[in-house]
Amino acid sequence: MTYTQINDTRKAELLSTQVEHVDIRSFDARPIIDAMGKMSFTSRDLARATRIYNDMLADKDCTIFLVIAGSTSAAGCMDAYAELVRSGMVDGIVATGATIVDMDFFEGLGHKHYQALEIPDDDTLRSLYIDRIYDTYIDEEDLQNVDHTIFEIAETLEPKAYSSRAFIREMGKYLVEHGKKENSLVKLAYEHDVPIFCPAFTDSSAGFGLVKHQVDAMKEGRPYLTIDSIADFRELTEIKIKAGTTGLLMIGGGVPKNFIQDTVVCAEILGHEDVAVHKYAVQITVADVRDGACSSSTLQEAASWGKVNTGIEQMVFAEAGSVIPLLTSDAYHRGHWKGREKRAWAKLFK
Repeated sequence: MTYTQINDTRKAELLSTQVEHVDIRSFDARPIIDAMGKMSFTSRDLARATRIYNDMLADKDCTIFLVIAGSTSAAGCMDAYAELVRSGMVDGIVATGATIVDMDFFEGLGHKHYQALEIPDDDTLRSLYIDRIYDTYIDEEDLQNVDHTIFEIAETLEPKAYSSRAFIREMGKYLVEHGKKENSLVKLAYEHDVPIFCPAFTDSSAGFGLVKHQVDAMKEGRPYLTIDSIADFRELTEIKIKAGTTGLLMIGGGVPKNFIQDTVVCAEILGHEDVAVHKYAVQITVADVRDGACSSSTLQEAASWGKVNTGIEQMVFAEAGSVIPLLTSDAYHRGHWKGREKRAWAKLFK
């Protein structure tokens, strides 16, 4: 579809206020979490979820997975997630491609998300090449730069099958050499050997770049790389088998949630009957179960599938962007992460 020339003045006006990501080190949420623990409803749920996350950090045997779906990274939680990696508060990440590629890698390349101070007609936004996530804007031209950068990375790699973890590691390496943001989750995960898995990796800007890589290669009669989702499942299950005790901090649901939980079942299929269910689990979501949302299952329901422990779990029904800063700031300031051994699970695949 072709549009008339972009109104640069109007576009600059709409993309004038950057989203500022919350710094969980700059404030101490412990007093408010303690107070919430004496309340009821969602406040008390959040306080209990925060205690469970602190218990994961205090458990020296526990490997912690950060599991992300939804758009909290674009909305201002990106630096919070980055701090969890930098401080050794998570050991592995399972996320949507949008979270990793369209949001974090996007900012790692120097691009920004913007607050929508007004929301005009979406056809008007399209004519200006502005993409909208609720009340957050992205410059489509910047996003196309992400597509092309993924293409460029693919063109430099040996044409073979890669798990999403292996390809995302190459993205982290690229940001170390060419990135423009220190606080990138992809970059920090590369530097700290924290593996990132995106089970639906091509459902993102990565997909556009990789399709172009394959099409160009096919036209030229040369081999091309592919993303092996089975390798993703195998590698993540291998980590679960070797990790033993595990805990889940889950934002949203969907594929990332099911993917990490299914490692327990996969381990059993592979003959590891002694692999324990995930000992700790926290899920923050606004989805309900009645219409098949929330991945159609609460954590209690997931226990019937042999995936999580029913004793140390907590659902928090809240918009994650409003509670993640509190939960993570509390955990950061309680300091159970200090002296915690970094697992460096990415080294398992070198």
